[in-house]
Amino acid sequence: MLSHPIRQVSPLFWKRGKGSALRARRGGCARPGHRAVVSFSVAYDFLATSDINKDRIQDVLFLYKNSDGGSNVSLACAEEGFSSPCTFVAAASGANGTILWERPAAQNGALVECTSPQPRGGEAPAACILLGRPGPFIAVNLVTGETLWTHPNSFGGNTSILSPLLWVPDVDADGAPDLLVLTREEKQVNGYIYSGSTGQLVGPPGSLGVDGTSGAILHVTRTGAPYVLLPCESSLCGFSVKGLYEKATGRDSLLKTDPLWEDMLNATSHQLRLHSWGAVRYVMTIPGKAGEDLLLVTSEACVLLDGQDLAPRWTLGAAQIHRKPVLGHYKPDTLAVVIENGTGTDRQILLLDLSSGAILWSQALRGLPRDPQPASLPTADHRSAFFFWGLHEPAGANQTDPRAAPHSLYLFHPTLPGVLLELASISAHIVASRVVLLEPGRHAACILLTGPASPDVPGLVSMAKYKVQDLVPSSRVIHLVQGGPDSDQAVRNRFSRLRYRSEA
Repeated sequence: MLSHPIRQVSPLFWKRGKGSALRARRGGCARPGHRAVVSFSVAYDFLATSDINKDRIQDVLFLYKNSDGGSNVSLACAEEGFSSPCTFVAAASGANGTILWERPAAQNGALVECTSPQPRGGEAPAACILLGRPGPFIAVNLVTGETLWTHPNSFGGNTSILSPLLWVPDVDADGAPDLLVLTREEKQVNGYIYSGSTGQLVGPPGSLGVDGTSGAILHVTRTGAPYVLLPCESSLCGFSVKGLYEKATGRDSLLKTDPLWEDMLNATSHQLRLHSWGAVRYVMTIPGKAGEDLLLVTSEACVLLDGQDLAPRWTLGAAQIHRKPVLGHYKPDTLAVVIENGTGTDRQILLLDLSSGAILWSQALRGLPRDPQPASLPTADHRSAFFFWGLHEPAGANQTDPRAAPHSLYLFHPTLPGVLLELASISAHIVASRVVLLEPGRHAACILLTGPASPDVPGLVSMAKYKVQDLVPSSRVIHLVQGGPDSDQAVRNRFSRLRYRSEA
């Protein structure tokens, strides 16, 4: 195993200037936490957090490919059956950025799932499941990075793997949830069920009989019946987990089907009988009072559906939504959803009341190519802080060339609806970003993974932590309405006093 392919960089003050990747928006400097840097590398769009070393601080997992061709890299790749360069998974300390462990995991990127529930009454370690593109199917110990099990995948050479990897209820009766992998080959989606305990294939793979795209989810109906929902052929297709298992193995399953859902599903096309709102882009499960509901994003609308009978609760029409919505709380303990309506100079940020679809807040905020998605974090007042990327341009101002414009990070809180706080601008190419609460009850942090824009041109990969509290003093206050009662410094002081809470 490679011992030190990543070198540590001491904490630095980022100064204004052409060489700076992150610039504070006002006089002064934005201070990052620790950084991990890899030279001559490629980064992948993956960041996850977990308290790996049990210090009560969330640590960070990320993927990168080291292309420096050194003997240590080549040897490490070869020991795991890969040619050099190969893809590594690394765990960095959330406290100081030191590398806790790292190991080769795939040839060219991988799908990763690190939220596996553990078997009932078992002592199995927490694990990350990695499925290479191409490469084997690997489970690694989240604490040590050591291999728990590994199996070659049986996908064909022209097969694409559809994200995400889905945890499904225990179908092989070993006490642990199992894993469903969906693939696409020659306009057909196939399903592979793997044991969550051993990684063994549970029965042969089977065709779902439809063409589909990434973005499948697991939905449980009011009767407790689990169904896999998949955007397919401009519609939404559904498959009972019970049916998938019984088709793959020829054995009966104790899982349920839902009579109402079986009636709503077309037996031939597997499409759900829904009103036509255009091609389905995203589907999300939403916690409801009586169980899960479904948020559907199509090419023409955003619709909240009852999770049992699929009746529309509300519809936002004439919408152009190209990215997955984000949940948060605008009012105390009341769910809201963040919608990015439109792109580029036409982008509007909308916060909708999830129960009614009413617009709670809206703001024009220009979107830039490769801007990270919005994010939210719960605050101590049972609302959420919302984080948006983009470029705020005052009315009448000359438009900035999007190729030269930096990515700016904005903070919004519902108690100050007339204010945006521009925390920082990022000139580097952002590969992945997460806003997280690294310590329970403490301050929020923005984790940024930056690197080359093209995987064909290796360069400098950096994974850095920026505390939101450290960015607030040098932030730029943007007044969205005229005549606000608070001065800029008073606004910064209020944001500095903002406290966050862990997810329920």
